Amino acid sequence: MNESLNQTLLDGVNALNGPLWDFLVVFLVAVGILYTIATGAVQIRLFLHSIKVMKRSRKPGDDEHGITPFQAFVTGLASRVGVGNVAGVAIAIAIGGPGAVFWMWFTAFLGMSSAFVESSLAQLFKVRDMQNQQFRGGPAYYITQGLKQKWLGVVFAIALISTYGFVFNAVQANAISGATSHAWGWDQANIMLPGGFEISWIGLALVIMTALIIFGGIKRIAKVAESFVPFMALLYLMVALYIAVINIEQLPSMFQLIFSKAFEFEAAAGGFFGAMISMAMMMGIKRGLFSNEAGMGSAPNAAAASDVKHPVNQGLVQMLGVFVDTFVVCSCTAIVILASGLYENAGFEGVTLTQMALESQIGAWGDDFLALILFLFAYSSIIGNYAYAEGNVQFINNNPRVMFVFRVFVLVMVYFGSIASVPLIWSMADLFMGVMASINLIAIVLLMPFVMMLLKDYMKQLKAGVKEPEFKLDQHPKFKNKVNSDIW
Repeated sequence: MNESLNQTLLDGVNALNGPLWDFLVVFLVAVGILYTIATGAVQIRLFLHSIKVMKRSRKPGDDEHGITPFQAFVTGLASRVGVGNVAGVAIAIAIGGPGAVFWMWFTAFLGMSSAFVESSLAQLFKVRDMQNQQFRGGPAYYITQGLKQKWLGVVFAIALISTYGFVFNAVQANAISGATSHAWGWDQANIMLPGGFEISWIGLALVIMTALIIFGGIKRIAKVAESFVPFMALLYLMVALYIAVINIEQLPSMFQLIFSKAFEFEAAAGGFFGAMISMAMMMGIKRGLFSNEAGMGSAPNAAAASDVKHPVNQGLVQMLGVFVDTFVVCSCTAIVILASGLYENAGFEGVTLTQMALESQIGAWGDDFLALILFLFAYSSIIGNYAYAEGNVQFINNNPRVMFVFRVFVLVMVYFGSIASVPLIWSMADLFMGVMASINLIAIVLLMPFVMMLLKDYMKQLKAGVKEPEFKLDQHPKFKNKVNSDIW
């Protein structure tokens, strides 16, 4: 991409990002605190129970057209566990310092309650697609039905399509291109055509591989994600655990560094809110949100596709996904980077920092290993992101021709991401992510009565000794005209 055009775009996007994120950082934390208090810290008191729910969620439900809760979990995890866990953590530490890790944890802890809320709402307000009988739903649906604001639902759907269908997939492709170029010396654009025009063969390969999956629909995406997401995450965690063990004497000082630097104040921006936000806080919350997606309104799109007996079941399963993403996978990346000490070197950017950190700990093969793992992470995120966007395209216009055009644009953005610069791609991601999250957070606050009704109903059945609570809309006449009675 032309450097002057790239810089112009970057400056424009950053100008919009400043005021948006000044507001969003404060709002995101406020909503997380609100729901943590309102639900009685559901992320703590039902954490062990959520593991039990996830374990038994592998078995198919009563509806053959729905995916299992576990498939919805790994589809959500496919999008969550990606570049944010590798490149995102590296960027957060490189710019915000070690203290950014604390704010990633803080965001995830509060975000677990937000994830519980939005995924439970997605189940409650899900609909059945008349063409293939599969379930679909998400914020666009619960905004339309729960708040009776179709226009806002459409605005959210457009924001999600732009974010996940286009920009986030460009981020994933960018990371794959960068990692493979660094590890194996592959040029980003190396196919020469007549007239001096170059095509990135890495980008072209990604386009073909993505097309093979996205033209298969949500059930194929769920099956693909279920097959390799757990494996790739476990493989990465094993290597990170090994690095933690060989640096076990440094771990106390690492955690001390994280906590001490978290509260060193250095204003990240101007304005009323910006003056109160440190760079560590800003980067930790930004990259934490990009990684775990809690409160953004993304995972509910996968959560709505599953067949469960009670909406809270899926809320608990998706809540667990936030924990795995940030407290487990992101923490492992942070340990690798902090153990290397390379984060203070400004010459490393994004995923390259993590690659160099791994190489310093386990040798030259660490570079190749991360390139391969990152490919799996990013590729799974591309197909998971697409799954989210597809349901929102159907919400706006469920037409086969519209869907075909949308898929073509997805492939175009995958290619664009493989050749664009790292700063521009991440700044675009921040902008679209901020717009989408703002709309969703407002919606879940306004829909609090539905959330409290669901949680109260679920807890009442658990206390009565019911092993698998079942939601029956007939027992809640106050909400009967606001929820799809043909499903519940």
